[in-house]
Amino acid sequence: LALNPWDVVLCISGTIISCENAIVVVVIFYTPAFRAPTFLLIGSLATADLLAGLGLILHFAFVYLVPSEAVSLLTVGLLVTSFTASISSLLTITIDRYLSLYNALTYYSERTVTRTYIMLILTWGGSICLGLLPIMGWNCLEEPSSCSIVKPLMKNHLIILSISFFMVFGVMLQLYVQICKIVCRHAHQIAVQRHFLATSHYVTTRKGIATLALILGTFASCWLPFTIYCLLGDYTYPALYTYLTLLPATYNSMINPIIYAFRNQEIQKVLWAICCCCFSSAVPFRSRSPSDV
Repeated sequence: LALNPWDVVLCISGTIISCENAIVVVVIFYTPAFRAPTFLLIGSLATADLLAGLGLILHFAFVYLVPSEAVSLLTVGLLVTSFTASISSLLTITIDRYLSLYNALTYYSERTVTRTYIMLILTWGGSICLGLLPIMGWNCLEEPSSCSIVKPLMKNHLIILSISFFMVFGVMLQLYVQICKIVCRHAHQIAVQRHFLATSHYVTTRKGIATLALILGTFASCWLPFTIYCLLGDYTYPALYTYLTLLPATYNSMINPIIYAFRNQEIQKVLWAICCCCFSSAVPFRSRSPSDV
């Protein structure tokens, strides 16, 4: 096959994604203090994005080095599983943040740990099931007219994934609106109790809202173009449109470590310790609170 520049760009994107998220996975896995629910969810997100990056690399390698329909189904199934798990992990992190604010007094209980494991099981169980569909026969290899813009996925398969995305996005939007209300209410209460000026309350509230807008805006801007095109596009459309909408979607997995992991102060401490060659897996961390909203 002639080398497609867009495939090269996706492979480079996958390499960057893999390197970033591999750092997060290693730090969380080898630091015993990072066993709190919040870090487990961040680790789930990083693992999903790591698999997505590896899937992009493997897809490029197999398409040009080992062209095979069976291998193509495996790599596409891996990409479906990893990207679905990534989006679902973002939802679980949003739920965790909401509950940590809404039920602050009962958040540090065994129920939180149990709930976290249940969400992880549902996230990866559902993602794996969706990823196995092409391998189990739900593909368009024998019926090209049923293909979607992403071969060999069927149009119906991609519609299900797109509708699922919009449902997840809707739930996240609603939860972040509630989080915003709680943050504003808490900031106002603190300002009243400590006799802060109105400007202090305004600055705190604006900072919280800006952070939430950044998180949700990044997610939407990365995935909405591709999801909308999945619903409107057809297999007869030029492949260029698929690449133009799919590439921004991969950027979400590139940005996730920055937003959810590298901004966390405790992860920053471990990374700085590694850079200073004085890392110890027994570094004590007293805080177990969720990452900053």
